[in-house]
Amino acid sequence: MAWESGDLASDCQFWLQKLSGWNQACTLETQQDTCLHLPRFQEFLRQIYEALKEADPTMIMERFPTIRQLLAKTCQNPFILAYDESQKIVIWCLCCLINKEPQSSAEIRLNSWVRGLLLHILSAFRFDVKEVGPFTQCLGYEPADYYPGLLKNMVASLVSELREGHLNGSNTQRRMAPERLMSLSRICVPLVTLPDCQPLVEALLTYHGQGPQEVLWPELFDAINEAFLLKKTSLPVAAVTILWLQHLPSLERAVLHLFEKLVSSERHRLREMECFIKDLSLPQAACHPAVFRIVDEMFRCALLETDGAPEVLAALQVFTRCFLEARDKENKQLRFVFKAYFPHVPASLATMLSQLPEGLPQGRWLQRLQLISQQLREAVEDQPQGSHGGPLQSWFLLAHFGGWADVAAEQLLRSDMDPPTALLWLLAFYHGPQEGAQQRARTMVQAEAVLRCLRELSGSARLSARDLQALGESSPGDPRSPACTQLIRQLLLNFLLWAPRGHTIAREAMAFMAPTHDVTREVIGFLDQTLYRWDQLGTGASGPGALARALLQELRAQV
Repeated sequence: MAWESGDLASDCQFWLQKLSGWNQACTLETQQDTCLHLPRFQEFLRQIYEALKEADPTMIMERFPTIRQLLAKTCQNPFILAYDESQKIVIWCLCCLINKEPQSSAEIRLNSWVRGLLLHILSAFRFDVKEVGPFTQCLGYEPADYYPGLLKNMVASLVSELREGHLNGSNTQRRMAPERLMSLSRICVPLVTLPDCQPLVEALLTYHGQGPQEVLWPELFDAINEAFLLKKTSLPVAAVTILWLQHLPSLERAVLHLFEKLVSSERHRLREMECFIKDLSLPQAACHPAVFRIVDEMFRCALLETDGAPEVLAALQVFTRCFLEARDKENKQLRFVFKAYFPHVPASLATMLSQLPEGLPQGRWLQRLQLISQQLREAVEDQPQGSHGGPLQSWFLLAHFGGWADVAAEQLLRSDMDPPTALLWLLAFYHGPQEGAQQRARTMVQAEAVLRCLRELSGSARLSARDLQALGESSPGDPRSPACTQLIRQLLLNFLLWAPRGHTIAREAMAFMAPTHDVTREVIGFLDQTLYRWDQLGTGASGPGALARALLQELRAQV
């Protein structure tokens, strides 16, 4: 049994000593130590509960007499009861000690003692009615209203004092002293998940001191951010933005939380990713340029470290789309200029790219793509040696708005005119920003040759998967770079979706187009992004859209 474990008995002695020290003194050091150990102590309480629910109450008291002292000291510590789920776990532990049919005076006294502790907890802290009801009904008591009302009044008074001090600005006589503010923020560390304390947490975040030094307890930022990311508390966007502006590690942790979500999900879908990004309030907070540039820099580092992983690139593009949507909803008079978000690239180019395809009539797409390609080419090839950023700076800007590269590939396949050089260059640069001008020109020639063959095949009555396989393979006499291979794969996938007979050979063609796990993930990413963009345009239910959904479902089943 769990009670026979030496580790649990040893842990109990350790926490009993800790509780004695915490409850005997109320100094800054003991409060710090309490807050530091709260997560570990909550886990210990869970272990106690798992052991209690399997055992007989009388046997527990005989073999483990210190359990009463441990739980009694726990119930007297407001920091523990206020932290996360500790209060609930203590109640569960106490309920395990109740004898439903007490036979002896000792069992009656034990039940009375347990009821007393439960009454103390339920009276001092407010629960939902559904949670309190079974306990109070069983015990024959009603939770007192005094303590919850007192807590609300205290919070309201402190919030009013903080806001008044904030509005009075330089009037130091009516401002809260820095020492008191620091102490108050320290006390709030274990309280951030309590709904009744949320107004106080928000007021602390929005309070600005007059001195240059930090006026809030540093651990408060970590506690609020962790609770927000784990959905243990909710905050308005304004409060989240202030939190991340005041505490850079919290913003970094939020972005890393997004990356962890991407890594943990093999079958991520862009719609799910969009909901998750919006749920984190990242796009709304990024309307402040300081937040945007930090998030942007973390995406840049992630792309460099993963060698442009499709999942990270897709996340960047979804984040950018959500950011643009959030920025459009802002008051135009209070909105930051777009240059503030991309300070190291030509403002006209950034503005042009930010006008997404669905925001323009399709008849203007080709003209817009040619202008984008022209400005990018000037920025890349006409830059003086050693200028800021180089080609990667321009590529990273284009990567935010990768939908334009997808539209360029579609335009090349659906147009009857000779392939525009501007579109070929745009795609060659998008897939191979590290390539030099000579290699990029070679990629363009190879891609144009494949395009001409695809146009001939589109009218053929004998189109087969083998025809596409031949185009997708690199010949020994004309080797292709990795960027060229990716570009041609994109053209072949678009051909399958748009060609009149593409749907008849699509499934057979997938066998050679996605021969490895990595390439399959790349194809899945392409199809998902294509459907995501078509849904924005309202064309996701068309014939090509239906085919893309079917292929996507089959490929995901293989991964």
